[in-house]
Amino acid sequence: MRLDQPAWGSGLATVHESQLLDVWYPHLGLGNPETGHPPLKTAEPALPGLRVEPIETIIDSLAQPPASTADAYLRLHLLSHRLIQPHQANLDGVFGLLANVAWTSAGPCPPERVDELRLIERAAGRHLAVYGVDKFPRMTDYVVPSGVRIADADRVRLGAHLASGTTVMQKGFVNFNAGTLGTSMVEGSISSGVVVGEGSDIGAGASIMGTLSGGGQIVISVGERSLVGANAGIGIALGNDCVVEAGCYVTSGSKVTLVETGEIVKASALSGVDNVLFLRNSVTGALEARPRSGTGITLNAALHAND
Repeated sequence: MRLDQPAWGSGLATVHESQLLDVWYPHLGLGNPETGHPPLKTAEPALPGLRVEPIETIIDSLAQPPASTADAYLRLHLLSHRLIQPHQANLDGVFGLLANVAWTSAGPCPPERVDELRLIERAAGRHLAVYGVDKFPRMTDYVVPSGVRIADADRVRLGAHLASGTTVMQKGFVNFNAGTLGTSMVEGSISSGVVVGEGSDIGAGASIMGTLSGGGQIVISVGERSLVGANAGIGIALGNDCVVEAGCYVTSGSKVTLVETGEIVKASALSGVDNVLFLRNSVTGALEARPRSGTGITLNAALHAND
């Protein structure tokens, strides 16, 4: 549910001509703005024509769509700082507000000026690294939340929500407005809009369908103590204590045989149901759902003691 409350941020914006490329908010919060923060120091960017300037942003209500690029960046910061959870801020229209930026070791740069910046950096004896060309930067360049491990920072976007105890392995990926609500293992892909509950594991190569590319409106989630096995995938919500067998992909329209009754249903009928095992019958190839008893998987505590 979206929060109908204000938010504020005080930070530094990188501007190219009249276009805002990014904003970093070291001071931010919900409610009315706090005062008394020390002034933020600015430095001249390496690329002529770019400037860094202080910025103050106030959002009247997070339930309303973002009104500007600075507004959008503040919402992404609030998510990654864990001040709000996925879906608590309206992000409608966010792509149209964010510039496509070359994210480099010398800071954000307009893509068409990368070669110019590269020459400047080479002349100064520095190598320019280009981390990506995208609308969303890496989360860790703006926010490093406590209690998490991220093996490859390129694979977690600003606006991801990682709860303390989360481990994102080298091939794990977490998009904006998505993430974990508790201790979790992320070895696969968490698409935009997807939330993963306490004690769950997204296996290596696994994927969870989001709502961006296909235009779908159903929000997919994974409950607590559930496992999406290696190279598996889901297009339905998993309840608590569920398992999807390795290599098994379950979309909402998949025909599933209920082993207990022999009935065949669409997988969407099992969306959000607790204690279900999804697997392929190794003889017939049919997709089956079997009831599971007790609690689900148990994560290795030593792998998630990240503080």
